[in-house]
Formats: sequence, C-alpha cells, structure tokens
Amino acid sequence: MISRIDLRGDALPEGPALRDLLPRADFDVSAALEKVRPICEAVHHRGDAALIDFAEKFDGVRLEQVRVPVQALADALERLDPEVRAALEESIRRARLVHREQRRTNRTTEVVPGGTVTEKWVPVDRVGLYAPGGRSVYPSSVIMNVVPAQEAGVQSIALASPPQAEFDGLPHPTILAACALLGVDEVYAVGGAQAVAMFAHGTESCPPANMVTGPGNIWVAAAKRYFTGRIGIDTEAGPTEIAVLADDTADPVHVAADLISQAEHDPLAAAVLVTDSVALADAVEKELEPQVAATKHIEDRIAPALAGRQSAIVLVDGVDEGLRVVDAYGAEHLEIQTADAAAVADRVRNAGAIFVGPWAPVSLGDYAAGSNHVLPTGGCACHSSGLSVQSFLRGIHIVDYTREALADVAHHVVTLAEAEDLPAHGAAVKARFVGDEQMSRGGKVRGK
Repeated sequence: MISRIDLRGDALPEGPALRDLLPRADFDVSAALEKVRPICEAVHHRGDAALIDFAEKFDGVRLEQVRVPVQALADALERLDPEVRAALEESIRRARLVHREQRRTNRTTEVVPGGTVTEKWVPVDRVGLYAPGGRSVYPSSVIMNVVPAQEAGVQSIALASPPQAEFDGLPHPTILAACALLGVDEVYAVGGAQAVAMFAHGTESCPPANMVTGPGNIWVAAAKRYFTGRIGIDTEAGPTEIAVLADDTADPVHVAADLISQAEHDPLAAAVLVTDSVALADAVEKELEPQVAATKHIEDRIAPALAGRQSAIVLVDGVDEGLRVVDAYGAEHLEIQTADAAAVADRVRNAGAIFVGPWAPVSLGDYAAGSNHVLPTGGCACHSSGLSVQSFLRGIHIVDYTREALADVAHHVVTLAEAEDLPAHGAAVKARFVGDEQMSRGGKVRGK
C-alpha cells in the first residue's frame, strides 16, 4: 500500500542529493502553462463571454451571469445546517484571534538627528480569492483566505469558486454561506485558470485585482505563474503533503490516520512517514489497511495517493537524521510525534506549518487551530511562508531628511555614485547646495 525508502547508515547524503531521494508528486506547472495560455488570453479579449463559455465547457453549466446575486448568499446562509454554521463561526473566531496578532505597525527609525526612515505598512487595494470546488468543497479555504485579507485591512475583496451544475450554476452553497458569514458579497461562479485571468485582467462584471490567493489545481497554479508580474500571488499550490517525524513513542493508529487524512484530498497527495523505528513502520503499515478499508474515497484518491511515488515510509538512524530529512523535504504540513516533541519541533527549519505532539493533528490546522492552512507545497517551505496578514501588506519606506542631515552624508552619497559611474546621482545631491555650500571631492558639504 505504501513504499519504503531506507536512508539508514551511509545512505543518507547531504544537500540536493538528499532532496532527490525523497518522494514527490509529478506536478509539471510548466507543461500546464501552455494549456492555460489560450484560456487566459480569451478572458482578456472576450471578458464575461469567455467565462460563460468556459463554464459550459469545463463545468457543464450555461450561466446567464458570472456574478453571484447577493440574495443567493443570504439564502445559502439561511439554509445552512446549524452545526456546520457553528463550526464555521468557531473557525472564523479562532482564525481572527491568530491573524489579528499578525498586524504590523509603522515604525520610524532616527538614523541621524534630522534623518528618519519610516516603514509604513499598506494593504493592497483589491484581492481576488479562490476557493476550489472540484473533488471536494472547501468553505475552510474561504475562511483561510478572507480572514487574513480582512485583518490586513484590504478594502475590496472578491471571491471566485467554480459553478456547480447541481446548484443551478452557483458555487457550492456552503461556500456561499461562508462568504455570507464573513461579509463578502462579491462572489463569482468562475473556476480554474479562467478565474485567475478574470482577476488579473478584469471583465465587464469584475474589476481587476492587485493580488490573487488561494489553493487550486494545476491549472490554477499555471495561471498564477502566467500572470506573475502583473498580479501578486501567494504561491503556486501543488498537491497537498503531510510528513510525520515519529519515533517509537508514537501511536501507529494516530500516524496511520493522519497519513490517510491527507491522502483523501487527491490521488497526487503525499503522505510521508520519517522514522527511526522499524517497529513503528511495520505497525503503521499494518494499521493502514483496516483504516483505509473503513473510510471513503478509497479507489479514486486514498489508495493511489498512498501507493504513488509521492508517498513513502522513510527509515533513518535517529531523530537527528530524521530532522535532516524533513528539513530537506520542506513539507506543507509536518507533524512531530516523538519524545519531547516541542523541543524537536523547535529545531525544524523548513515546514509550512508544524504540528506538535499527539494532540495536534493536521486536521486541526485545516479547520480550527486558528492557524492558516494555505501553505507552501512542493518543497517551497524551504523559502516561502504560508498565507498570513503579511501576505496582503506592502512595506513602504518613507525617507525624511533635513538639509543638515543630508549635508552630513552628502559626500558619502557622491563618493558611492562616482564609484558606480553614476555621476548624475551625485549631482542630484550637489545641486541642493550650489551657491551657499562648497563640496570638495572626498570632503563634507560645508555651510557658510
């Protein structure tokens, strides 16, 4: 059901060689890029008409309009199961608690008397958020995208999710209800690459956005790459991943359940166990069979995900070696199920999110930990962060110098400008002191 990779002894290499030995899904965004190009160009040139045609082609529904009526949001919330509503409200509450603490404040540094630099944090003006609607419905992704944008102070927030034929061309009603709970009333029944193109170019119905965030399939990821430079993006999200670093203190029932929980997302989902315990590896393999048999989505998702090249049990000599492996892997989700798990977690350098001990499964983070579940995949956690309030903020430096403060440093500016053969840069400083100041090469600007 799941393969093994033995990296014990001399089999554990350094650096890129180690990364190359670790399991990873085939996810070729470059190949998909050429396939989404005509879709993106059609939306650019034909606007809403192209979106309506693509909904018919890809989603099997002919829309009259792409903007979801506000009343449909209210109706979806009214019909929402009370238990689901309570769970969504609690998820929103916890997410707000965490993300509100991420807000940045403006800071002014006095570099010299009369010379200050202020870093001002400004939210982007408008964002387009994407909520997937393929194999599963993800109202939790609505929360994870909307809450940090709202807490950052973004004034204009729009959301797109694929139209569903069974719901008369509207996105899934739970998606709409989540939008209503969050106060987002600009929603579009648009999926895939065409949704990203809609936000990038704008159409008759939808003004263009400065940024697009949210997880999606390979076509969404390819469209984000296509528009990088025109719009800001969060990440090119690939198939979901879980890595579990565990020793012989871990409960194989928990580990198996957690691997399965991510495998049920997608046949390309990655489930990786890194352990120094052969006994645990054997027990987890044994435990997978009955747990998989007892769940849903076996043939179309879980079985192929666990059997795929992206999933494996990786054997190592000890926890230290396991840490090297998980840092090289850079998992989207990393669970630490070892003795003294908090101390081990503190040593991890590369992960989208870290879940400490037996009582913090990835499922908790997916819904109600308060953390964000829009996280880097495909090893991007080695250089990128998950979605947060910071994702929607821009730091702008405000430079404020008096005449005296500029005069004091002018000779350094001129010297560096001349060293870079950019004399006009230095002249722009000299021009401010012509007539009442003397500037000598290598000397200070001096007052009369």
